[in-house]
Amino acid sequence: MSDARRTHRTDERPEAGVARVSFMNVPGAPAETRRQLLVKVAWMLLWMFYLVYPAGNLLNRNHSPAAQVLGWCCLGAFVAAYILLVIFRSQAGMRPRACQVIVGTMVALAATAPFILGEAFLTLFIYASVCVAIITPANYALAALGGMAGLAAVVGLLIHASADNITTFALTAFLSGVAMTGLQRLVATMKELREARAAVAHLAASEERLRLARDLHDLLGHSLSLITLKSELAGRFMDAGKDEAARAQVADIEQVARQSLIDVREAVTGFRRPTLPVELAAARTALAAAQVRLEAAPELVDAWPSLANEEAGALAWALREAVTNIVRHGEGATVCTVTADESWETRGERYAVLEITDDGRGPGKSQPGNGLSGLEERLALVGGRLETGPGERGKGFRMRASVPLRTVPAAAPESSKVG
Repeated sequence: MSDARRTHRTDERPEAGVARVSFMNVPGAPAETRRQLLVKVAWMLLWMFYLVYPAGNLLNRNHSPAAQVLGWCCLGAFVAAYILLVIFRSQAGMRPRACQVIVGTMVALAATAPFILGEAFLTLFIYASVCVAIITPANYALAALGGMAGLAAVVGLLIHASADNITTFALTAFLSGVAMTGLQRLVATMKELREARAAVAHLAASEERLRLARDLHDLLGHSLSLITLKSELAGRFMDAGKDEAARAQVADIEQVARQSLIDVREAVTGFRRPTLPVELAAARTALAAAQVRLEAAPELVDAWPSLANEEAGALAWALREAVTNIVRHGEGATVCTVTADESWETRGERYAVLEITDDGRGPGKSQPGNGLSGLEERLALVGGRLETGPGERGKGFRMRASVPLRTVPAAAPESSKVG
């Protein structure tokens, strides 16, 4: 068989894929093929060695011919019921009512056979107890198994079986049922773990898709807005006969497009983490193309030098999104102001705050777009928050991004070697 036929697609359910690769490594998994079902039934039949006791009793010819025929029919019906229960429980669409009928039949055979065929058939109580444990809810399993052990003891007493046999069969029936109950709980726990693992994998994939969507929106929104502006400027310069200026804009467009391609590739592979100095330089270029002046203190470039990478990257994304919004939606804006500050919360937590404002017409009655929603999610991942609204005196637009000021401890200097 080729390897291609043994593999499974990565978009299949994990539990199904595991069952295809190795059925015996997934206890409790439904049988998907006839071969898997036969293997499971064969494993279950190995536990029928306890029936050697009643079978040997029949082979010793201690009964009349009619009793022997009845005994073999009883054993055959009991084993058939046991196999049917295994088959029904191994199928995906399990039928609870059919399983209950089968187990009820097994209990009836175990309770009546000893009266006709002797105390050797008390062995059937062991298998009946195991099957009762399979179909009984965990909350009532011990009570049901205690009832089965008590029924085995009562039947043994009524047929005048020896005390040793009564104790052996009743205790074995109870302990076997308890063991099956524990196995059932283990199988249920393994199933929950497989489902939890599949859910975690699904959530991880969803989170990765959200990250990629946020990164692509921020990267392409900023770059395409800049390309649009520079294309318009190039067209105006060409109409005015300023060929050199138009060529400069076209060269800038080419550079922005190349950088955008690099950024998208890095975003897809998850390696891009923007920094505040780089985004400040990019913001100055983009705002200059939109004829908006950037006002930022020189020390802003070195603000929070020891801030953790995730928090610093979130602030850099906030700056990029704010500049993109000004370029695309900041009608009438002429000045963009970027300030850095720190704030203390009532619980003693310190936050790094980056505030971006412009003097345009403001947001008006428009609702936040995908960029702001993605930025808010990005800040929430690092314990930060986003505040947006009109600027001072209701003019312009203000964006305030805050992240916890959790700094990365500096590496300790290496101690000099002592000669």
